[in-house]
Amino acid sequence: MEQLISFHASSAELATQIREAALDHPSFDQKMKVCQLAKCKAACCHDGVYLEADEMAVITEVIENHREQLAAYGWEEKEYLTPMGARGTSVTLPVAESDLPIGFPSHFPKTRCVFLDSGHRCVLQRLAMDKGLHPWWWKPVSCWMHPLILTPGARGERPVLTLAHPGNDPSARPGYPGFASCTPCGMNEETGISASQALADELELLGRIADRDLLGELS
Repeated sequence: MEQLISFHASSAELATQIREAALDHPSFDQKMKVCQLAKCKAACCHDGVYLEADEMAVITEVIENHREQLAAYGWEEKEYLTPMGARGTSVTLPVAESDLPIGFPSHFPKTRCVFLDSGHRCVLQRLAMDKGLHPWWWKPVSCWMHPLILTPGARGERPVLTLAHPGNDPSARPGYPGFASCTPCGMNEETGISASQALADELELLGRIADRDLLGELS
């Protein structure tokens, strides 16, 4: 099967999960806006990203092998990953109040992922595009899937591919209303288009990874 993203173990696990997943059809009928990076300034990247072991290894190799080109983007960070056992996170950097987008959720930390350039673009995505690869070839899975959520099945039930909603955001806890439902690309927007249309690129890649026509099923 064609390799569509660079993380072999994560890709294989994702394929298994998506093949088995039920689709939350009502969620994909809600109205949303397509990502508008110039307005949101990558608000979804404010707190960095959790990384699996294969993502940590690949990203480390990519960064160290392409330092010169990354420097041409104005990106020269020396510390960029924080190991946490087999997994890890990307480093986060503080952001000045003046650099936050309008409407930045008050419960979000005022930080940004280390992999963002001065224009709020992911340098891993920029590098892949400049190398003629799929834009998300080196981008962590949970980054390019956002705001899609794959909830695990409990007690033999199927996983569910869905979207977060205010009031049932899986990241919500006391004092923290949620994550995906609070980012501009994850909010319900009545003037937008259906979520299945807004997230067509993400659903198309997930479908290719799992050899499943997710867009066809949702239509």
